[in-house]
Amino acid sequence: MPKIVHAADFHLDSAFGGLPTDKARERRRESRELADRLADLVRAEEAELVLLSGDLFDGERVFPETLERLKAALAGMGCPVFIAPGNHDPYTPHSPYAVQTWPENVHIFRSEAMEPVLLPDLDCVVCGAAFTAPGRMSPPLAGFAVPEDGRTYILCLHGDVGNPGSSYGPVLREQLASCGAHYAALGHVHQCSGVQRDGGAFWAYPGCPEGRGFDELGDKGVLAGTVNQDGAEMRFVPLCRRRYRILEADVTDASPREALEAVMPETAAQDICRIVFTGEADGEGIDLPALETAYREKFYALELRDKTRPAQALWARAGEDTLRGLFLQEMKGRYDAAPSEEAREGIALAVRFGLAALEGRDIG
Repeated sequence: MPKIVHAADFHLDSAFGGLPTDKARERRRESRELADRLADLVRAEEAELVLLSGDLFDGERVFPETLERLKAALAGMGCPVFIAPGNHDPYTPHSPYAVQTWPENVHIFRSEAMEPVLLPDLDCVVCGAAFTAPGRMSPPLAGFAVPEDGRTYILCLHGDVGNPGSSYGPVLREQLASCGAHYAALGHVHQCSGVQRDGGAFWAYPGCPEGRGFDELGDKGVLAGTVNQDGAEMRFVPLCRRRYRILEADVTDASPREALEAVMPETAAQDICRIVFTGEADGEGIDLPALETAYREKFYALELRDKTRPAQALWARAGEDTLRGLFLQEMKGRYDAAPSEEAREGIALAVRFGLAALEGRDIG
């Protein structure tokens, strides 16, 4: 029953393009700490096997300090480490996997063909494959099956489960179910899947261990636990230093400042937050630049968005026999007939700009 740690999708040296330049640079430095935190976890768990299922790097060009820190961390884990290169870091003649010298305890899969590696001390076989280009249309498990020899078989793969048309190594569920493997340690999907099962095969995506944008929210980490021929008992272990959060602040019965402070997390100074204002706002709307200036220093990074709707009291002024009243009548008709929430948001913004122009105000 080998004790394993399963991780994937580090995307080291990512650009972090959604952040200010100084914060993006800092996040790249911080992401190099992931390998050290993973090594600490491996030692704390007394893991006997580490599976890294691809996209450790965000591209072929990697900073030297990133490589040296990763290699040192892997060497310090004190157990076998397997790497299955993914679509972002495929095994090519020019990739870091090919041109660098790696620690003796690290095995890197180098071919698209499934390769078995016997670990006799664990009575276990790890089978894996690599991307050798940024895409792969062929299913890595096509024609693959493990022998019935009483050993535990673990797969280490970067691929796309349940999507036969994928160009990222489609892993067909029927092939998972019939191949005879006991656990498939997968990478590619950045959300933790929890342990799933097809036939006798258990499988999981750990997700990425550190979010890089607002499509990767909340806690991020790795999986740790045990695998044997009866199944896999794996638990999610958070590993991220910072979290991306999207929070809704309702201004219907509160000022924008009150609404923002009501949802501001205790960890704001460590996290990257997008606060979306909702509810009913008056005709002047929300001064987002002023709010951002006032609260920027309380967050690691802050983004504000206005998705409020005009207050009902505003539309009552559409009955006025004035240019403003005629403008509001026209816009109320468009607002009510809008085909989507996105269209209504655009009309609400137009109302605020229009009223500001009519009343000689600066909307900011």
